[in-house]
Amino acid sequence: MDSPFFVIALGAALGGFVQGLSGFAFGMTAMSVWAWTLEPALAAALSVFGSLTGQVIAAVTVRRGFDLRRLWPFLAGGVAGIPLGLWLLARVDQTLFRCLLGGLLVVWCPAMLFAARLPRIPDTGRVADGAVGVLGGAMGALGGFTGTIPTLWCTLRGLPKDAQRSIVQNFNLAMLAVTFVVYLGRGLATVQMLPQFGIVAAAMAVPVLMGGRLYTGLSDLAFRRIVLGLLTCSGIALLVASLPVLLARAGG
Repeated sequence: MDSPFFVIALGAALGGFVQGLSGFAFGMTAMSVWAWTLEPALAAALSVFGSLTGQVIAAVTVRRGFDLRRLWPFLAGGVAGIPLGLWLLARVDQTLFRCLLGGLLVVWCPAMLFAARLPRIPDTGRVADGAVGVLGGAMGALGGFTGTIPTLWCTLRGLPKDAQRSIVQNFNLAMLAVTFVVYLGRGLATVQMLPQFGIVAAAMAVPVLMGGRLYTGLSDLAFRRIVLGLLTCSGIALLVASLPVLLARAGG
């Protein structure tokens, strides 16, 4: 399988660094590079693999709590959401895929940046947590974005830092593991992709550790501005590239 190995390595390195900084967002960062040249199915498989690899590294190097009472609604919803994401993955073409990803980045990143100023959402119960899990599972199947919606939800809920990390990182690890197994079972991740998987693992290994070390020296505000600012710019670039094509199709 021919693929631009340099682009894969660049996306993996950037994604690994950001994941090391934040504990999530590998897929968001890597996809902002990969979506320009890789087919959506390959980009999604690489993103899920890289995100899972980063979470495994975090599980070994970062001590996390585990509160099953809080976590299980997210997990149950996530498992239910994976088939929805797979259904969407098979039906989204490359240009629309870029546009959706760009729109997600442009909306989600500023929302996360200003989340601290938004009013807190009270505890709305396990059903709401499960619905957030459904969205997280679907986003994970689309391209390894499992942590996007749960992170925003936990932030808006005003959960303590440790509680949020416990929910998001454990949710990410579980959903990415399930998603990757499903990818293998359905042939979305294949033996032919092993060279690309190897490049992702090798390219992200050092950056994810560097990001984790740098995180300790950054304030929360500096961290948010750097990471979310870069991702917002990536989203704008993807929209600029994809929207004219979609509008031309509609006009034709």
